[in-house]
Amino acid sequence: MTPEKEKEKEKEQDQVVVDAGMKRYRNGEIWEFEDDLGVSDGDHGVLLGVDGGTTSTVCICMPMIPFSHSQLHSLPTLARAVAGCSNHNSVGDIAARETIEQVMADALSKCGSKRSSVRAVCLAVSGVNHPTDQQRILSWLRDIFPSHVRLYVLNDAVAALSSGTVGKLHGCVLISGTGSIAYGYTEDGKEARSAGAGPVLGDWGSAYGIAAKALTAVVRAYDGRGPSTMLASSILQKLGLSSAEEIIAWTYADPSWARIAALVPAVVICAEAGDEVANNILLESVQELASSVKAVVDRLGLCGQDGKSSFPLVMVGGVLTAHRGSWDIGKEVINCISKQFPGVIPIRPKVEPAVGAAWLAWNFIMKEYKELKNDEVNYERKM
Repeated sequence: MTPEKEKEKEKEQDQVVVDAGMKRYRNGEIWEFEDDLGVSDGDHGVLLGVDGGTTSTVCICMPMIPFSHSQLHSLPTLARAVAGCSNHNSVGDIAARETIEQVMADALSKCGSKRSSVRAVCLAVSGVNHPTDQQRILSWLRDIFPSHVRLYVLNDAVAALSSGTVGKLHGCVLISGTGSIAYGYTEDGKEARSAGAGPVLGDWGSAYGIAAKALTAVVRAYDGRGPSTMLASSILQKLGLSSAEEIIAWTYADPSWARIAALVPAVVICAEAGDEVANNILLESVQELASSVKAVVDRLGLCGQDGKSSFPLVMVGGVLTAHRGSWDIGKEVINCISKQFPGVIPIRPKVEPAVGAAWLAWNFIMKEYKELKNDEVNYERKM
């Protein structure tokens, strides 16, 4: 067999594995609980809001109750389920789809609902950066749910924004968790984003970015290329390592984003203790996050022509809540942004982004319903 034919055969075998994996997720055992449920789940059905990130994926199930938007915050949560990473850029398509399907099945199982009772699904997941990403994930959802279910796929930043604005897409959201991104909307539907390109392309304001810089600083100090830093002893102790040389092996043994990002608390502790290297790393992250927000605000004109108009800034993610003593990253970011945009209104959501995704599902489906009713009224007038 020629080398070319061997490569073709290997490619065919790989595709068989992928197809088999996708079929397993599509027709697997996770939906068997539906066999034990009754025929109907109520008159209005349910909504699913999914927030999929690099660290975890959360699904919220809420009832589809028609009422005014002002009452949306009182919509009860019927069930909540949690699973692992669903970012396809991080774990691949098969694992991402399996996680998404499993977490939705778990939520529906907990509240005793079938897929046939679902009215809309809003899946907000990190890694959705292009229309092709949306279409691919939409195709997964179409394989899972009946044709009557409304399906919406968005970047996870949109759900985070919704969690602070009760489902309204206006203003800017800043996320800094394992990764980081700034995303904004104008009231007439224009949108813009900044950062969110992943660790390779530089989400330096994120937890991964902060921790990666800290690890680099430790290696540089050990080599003699950089100043000594408390980060060395702190990180070695946290990881249970005996020397800086071991950090290299530890890092590449499993270079998952979340594993490295978990070192951020050690950086904050060292900065609070007066370590200059750690302090500079955090100051740089503040500047990175503030510049991401500025880029979005400027592109959308959220601050108005005079630069003083008010707009909401929803702040989400573990980095923005990380503080020890006088070091509060979120507070420093707000102070930095407020100097440029005095009209900024910082919002720290009281609900998680998955709830924001469910609120978006409700808003989207109610908007479609109202447009349909208006079309019917206009048709009747013409008749």
